Amino acid sequence: MENTLPLHDWLRHLDSEYLSTFIKDGDGGASIKFAVTKDNLRPKLYEAVEGKCQELDYLVIKLDAAEARVHMPQDIFFGIASQVDWRLLARRLLLRLAEKCGYGIGGIDPGKDAENIFEAIGKANNNLDSPQFVLYELRPEIVSEVFKEYRMAKDFRVAMTSLCLCENFHPNQEYGGQPLVDWLTGINTKTSSVKSFSINTRINRTTARHFIESALFWFRHAGYAGTVILLDNSRVTLSHNPKDGRRYYTKAMVMDHYEVLREFIDGIDRLVGTLLVVVTNSAFLDQDQYARSRGFGIYQALKARVIDDVRDKNLVNPIAALVRLS
Repeated sequence: MENTLPLHDWLRHLDSEYLSTFIKDGDGGASIKFAVTKDNLRPKLYEAVEGKCQELDYLVIKLDAAEARVHMPQDIFFGIASQVDWRLLARRLLLRLAEKCGYGIGGIDPGKDAENIFEAIGKANNNLDSPQFVLYELRPEIVSEVFKEYRMAKDFRVAMTSLCLCENFHPNQEYGGQPLVDWLTGINTKTSSVKSFSINTRINRTTARHFIESALFWFRHAGYAGTVILLDNSRVTLSHNPKDGRRYYTKAMVMDHYEVLREFIDGIDRLVGTLLVVVTNSAFLDQDQYARSRGFGIYQALKARVIDDVRDKNLVNPIAALVRLS
């Protein structure tokens, strides 16, 4: 019987070693943790993590393998993108750039998307009514910090630049950035819908990883302390299809999911300001490589990266990659 760690102890170390320090400091570190819990403990874990993230201004993303196809990188990106307010991110970035240029931004609410943010900045500074003047002043910074930010994939930074510029709108006009939002969230994956923005790349299995990395960088660049992703993958461990209307994963799909997790671990240096917590169950720890197993034993490359080679018989390492919670 493996030793377990009380949830509150693990959360305390998660905060002190990662959330309050490593993830948000400097250029933004990244880490991936596997938390093995029972079903009745999961709501407490989510509530505690979300509460701490709200306190520290983290963006929280929740993915559930029962709803999203977590063996497909593009679906993981779409799942992330659909929980993000892309206009709010653009407006937060614009306010930061305005402050950098010497404008006062006190009292401007970035969440008030019915208001032209450039006009709001102008009114807050000597009653400059022309949003065009503010845009003219901020445009070099937008080019420098968004369009020429090469830590983001080309089409992603083109999209973010366009979203920033689309915030210069007349209240009676229709918001021009909706095709970009639909493309990012997977509502419309056709590139024809965003060709007018000079975007020609489909978000698919091949390109999704670059978009995920770019998005995680963008969230922090726009002002969040970082991103915490809570990924519940307990559904992939089911060996029999319960036929309850939710997703069921064949063994090949499970292998693909474990491959995606392995790639995240190997590419951890490219995930800026990110904590990925894979919330799973005891079936994930099944090391049988054969029969009907859906545990990480069927994919040795992931198991070798997650499990500790040396473990104390009595003490649990609270900052290990994999912990069993009680």
